Amino acid sequence: MTLPTAAVTGGWRGRLGAFLERPLTQRTILALILINAVILGLETSPRIMAEHGPLLIALDQAILAAFVLEIGARMAVHRLAFFRDPWSVFDFVVVGIALVPATGELAVLRALRVLRVLRILTIVPSMRRVVGALLSAIPGLSSIALVLLLIYYVFAVIATNLFATAYPDWFGSIGRSLYTLFQVMTLESWSMGIARPVMETFPYAWAFFVPFILVATFTMLNLFVAIIVSAMQTYEEREPKATVATVEHARDHIEADLHAEVRALRQEIAALRRDLGEGRPVA
Repeated sequence: MTLPTAAVTGGWRGRLGAFLERPLTQRTILALILINAVILGLETSPRIMAEHGPLLIALDQAILAAFVLEIGARMAVHRLAFFRDPWSVFDFVVVGIALVPATGELAVLRALRVLRVLRILTIVPSMRRVVGALLSAIPGLSSIALVLLLIYYVFAVIATNLFATAYPDWFGSIGRSLYTLFQVMTLESWSMGIARPVMETFPYAWAFFVPFILVATFTMLNLFVAIIVSAMQTYEEREPKATVATVEHARDHIEADLHAEVRALRQEIAALRRDLGEGRPVA
């Protein structure tokens, strides 16, 4: 769970929220997610479905019902705050997809049932931190991706102009050049498969491929890694502060409730004293 339940004090909502936050409840949900992942994998086997299909379908439906009950309980506890938490919305969507009838044009939704496995990300805190760090790195990654795309375009235009006539399958158009350069960037058979054959016709082609690899592979991709690592460090430093802020908010909420109860109790005591002073019977 990612929503704080400390702010839900007393009553059935507080008890239900405490139950959902119990380690045993969390481990049970995690176990159900893993079991459901295995079942979804087994359902891809025609032989296993022929032998145990009804049992697997029944188990899948039972686990889905458990997920629906859990999501409903969390919505009852947090109410509108449930939809302000991205992880809770994610859980709601991946479970809701399984409730849509997968027939006709919506048959593709049957394959999307496996998205329920991704609920592990919301249960395991370490995985949740990794995903949060990756999402926070998107702005930096987008800037690097744009620079890399610009570099790709420049080199693709040069490669098309230089090598299109001799090697139309690799460099016959901008699109083909971009795909070939992507293969070169991944270092998949770039030397023996592309660079050396081109150098047989153009001996100085190495002056094109080597700078491209140095810029696209060793520089830009390392920048991607650096941005992700920096984002994870920043996220790790920011998370304790967010936790402290959540705890302080819950504390302020509890203190406000206590103050309100104390004021109400003082008013009742004052009214009781007035009744005693006037000699009226106290109910």
